[in-house]
Amino acid sequence: MIFYLLAVSFPEWRPHFSFLDTPHANEMMALRWLHLVFGIIWIGLLYFFNLVLTPAMKKCDPKLGIKIYPELMPGAMGWFRSSALVTVIVGLRYFTIHLSADAKLAGDRSLIGNWFGWWLLVWVVAYVFIYALQLPAKGILDSPWVRVIGVSAVVIAASWLVLALNGGPNVSNAHLAISVGGGLGLVMLLNTWGVIWRVQKRLIAWARTSAEQGVPMPPEADRLMRWNYLTARTSFWLSFPMLFFMGAASHYPFLSTVAR
Repeated sequence: MIFYLLAVSFPEWRPHFSFLDTPHANEMMALRWLHLVFGIIWIGLLYFFNLVLTPAMKKCDPKLGIKIYPELMPGAMGWFRSSALVTVIVGLRYFTIHLSADAKLAGDRSLIGNWFGWWLLVWVVAYVFIYALQLPAKGILDSPWVRVIGVSAVVIAASWLVLALNGGPNVSNAHLAISVGGGLGLVMLLNTWGVIWRVQKRLIAWARTSAEQGVPMPPEADRLMRWNYLTARTSFWLSFPMLFFMGAASHYPFLSTVAR
């Protein structure tokens, strides 16, 4: 009642806002919000693993690390993989809305399937090469420079190809920016579920057995830890261009080929 009387007596004090009145606009806002919330959880944990946990575990006493690991990692990995999945699913829905808008502008709804199909194919093929470059190796193949140059070349080639295939006179900046940023996000999701989580399940189980029964970790543990490290580090570095392109979708229109 007090707020109502104040609003009536002093109309200039009334809040100057109004909610969006179309389902489409509200869905877009909800998708952005969810994408940001779960993306922060996902990338935040990725940065924690790379910048804090891994250096700390290297300095930690091995016996203490074996005890900490099975207590810390199950919960952390649960949030990590779940937030990654939600982030990408929400992002895909947001991406298809932009594809639909561009296809409508072009007057050809079949373009949605063509654009999405090419995008998915390009990045899945790119991931096959990235996956191989992340595997533990010996000799020259284990050189950081070989891995960096190889992954960079694959990412640049995939980005160029998807922009060439999906570009055109009726394609928006958001469509093209997400084609690259979202592709990198897809690669990171595949790393999260296809490598990191698969490896962590085994390491967690082995560490728990080692802590409870006092038995050493299996010989294969070193190779899996190396694989996990290389994959997590790749995702860490890919997150920087991914975040740039996702931000550029709405705030840095340098790829636009159509006036909006």
